[in-house]
Amino acid sequence: MASKVTIQDIADALGVSRNTVSKAINNTGVLAAATRDKVLKKAQEMGYKQFSYLNIAEAAGLPTVPEVEEKHEIALFLGSFIGGSHFASTMLDKFQKELSQLGYSLIMYRVTEEEMEELRLPVSFRPERIAGIACVEVFDHEYCRMLCRLNLPLLFVDSPADGFEAPLEADLLYMDNRTEIYRFVKEMVQRGKKRIGFAGPYMHCQSFYERYMNYRNAMHLMGLPCPEEYCLIEDKHSHSGGGREDYHKYLAEHISRMEKLPDVFICANDATAVDMMQVLHSLDYSIPGDVYLCGFDDSPESRVVAPPLTTIHIHSQDIGLSAVQLLVSRIKEPSLNYRTVYVETNLIFRESTEG
Repeated sequence: MASKVTIQDIADALGVSRNTVSKAINNTGVLAAATRDKVLKKAQEMGYKQFSYLNIAEAAGLPTVPEVEEKHEIALFLGSFIGGSHFASTMLDKFQKELSQLGYSLIMYRVTEEEMEELRLPVSFRPERIAGIACVEVFDHEYCRMLCRLNLPLLFVDSPADGFEAPLEADLLYMDNRTEIYRFVKEMVQRGKKRIGFAGPYMHCQSFYERYMNYRNAMHLMGLPCPEEYCLIEDKHSHSGGGREDYHKYLAEHISRMEKLPDVFICANDATAVDMMQVLHSLDYSIPGDVYLCGFDDSPESRVVAPPLTTIHIHSQDIGLSAVQLLVSRIKEPSLNYRTVYVETNLIFRESTEG
């Protein structure tokens, strides 16, 4: 006697997840119409019997619930103010322009600290009207997990530092935080600069975490140590007040205690590099005479500080375009496996490393 056909049998036959088949058969969750039809057809072919009432009605040609009207609003959740020098400013311009050409409107929501702490959605947010959500600078783990539970197409442009956390059930988009840091470390070593440190709060977000870990990986591959005294990785918010003055004090105290200054500091971003530059100047160190500095972002400030800052350029418009492609494809095919995408970055040498 033939064994009963199971949901797993159908999933294996189609090469999709068991969850996808269950959604189609039981008419639950979010699933693209084409995927649903494919699953139902295969289930009928294989002799599966345990359809939901709705699917039985469809098979019999009886009237069913009409399709839900397609949604055209994209929610953008911002976890902090995005100034004109932030890479995301240009990225969001491209993101909005591309979405509008596809018939979507973009609704921005600034998520407050209180909303994050209390795991509350913005007051005016209406999930029943939203086709998908994009998050920028939303770095609270629990809040991100709460958003994942909304069962809406979801994209994070950067994300909380994962560490040992379980991965988020969403698509993730980052800039390449590895290639050019490796290239920079290799170039410094070739110039005889082998004492290399890192500055920046490495657990602030996933990108900072990756930059720090890739600095350490590059040093390991070059056979060089990473002395802890050269790694200034505390978050400015861990200091009283959490302002720039307190952060400068933290940097100055640690640099002053160093027996010997590193040849080079790699910084988590350009803002941290500018902080380092100001502190080093206040301690009468010369850049690049006494120490080299490298940032990350290629912000407008990196070109006008003295000396101009070596940095790693982020292609913001490419990130904006990739964000649209990821989110819209997720809207059209919610059952896709979750994806992590990296966009190319490029190292730019300037006077802070002697060109």
